[in-house]
Amino acid sequence: MLACGFFTVDTVLLRRLYVLFFIEVDTRRIYLSGITANPVGKWVTQQARNLSFALAEGTRLTKFLIRDRDTKLTVGFDEVFRSEGTRIIKTPVRAPWANAFAERFNDSQAPSAESASIGSSSSVETNSSRSWRSTSLTTTSTVRTVLWISRRHNA
Repeated sequence: MLACGFFTVDTVLLRRLYVLFFIEVDTRRIYLSGITANPVGKWVTQQARNLSFALAEGTRLTKFLIRDRDTKLTVGFDEVFRSEGTRIIKTPVRAPWANAFAERFNDSQAPSAESASIGSSSSVETNSSRSWRSTSLTTTSTVRTVLWISRRHNA
């Protein structure tokens, strides 16, 4: 079972970056899909494809995906997972804790993400072929990973 969501990181230049993440509920493995200043539907769908390919390589079958009703998670996003045989479970309206796995991870990121200062240059969009980093993370290492992804894509 997977859960997904976004958390935000504010930069030194007062820009807000959005980080799309997925959690494997059974193993607590975090997939930081990508970081962008503008998470539009096409970008999110591409990140879903990247995750689908990464999970297929590891022969990990996912039966369920828990997600909220965020408008950035479009029909195309859902179709990527449905084509793999995954059932999409949308949380009820105004019930963020229905996706407790993602919300718990999101809450653990809030203090460290708010205190982190990420210096960024003009372009923060991720290249989908370089955006996959998968690991089990703690709060401080998550911020380090976000910093690393940001620096790598600004280089």
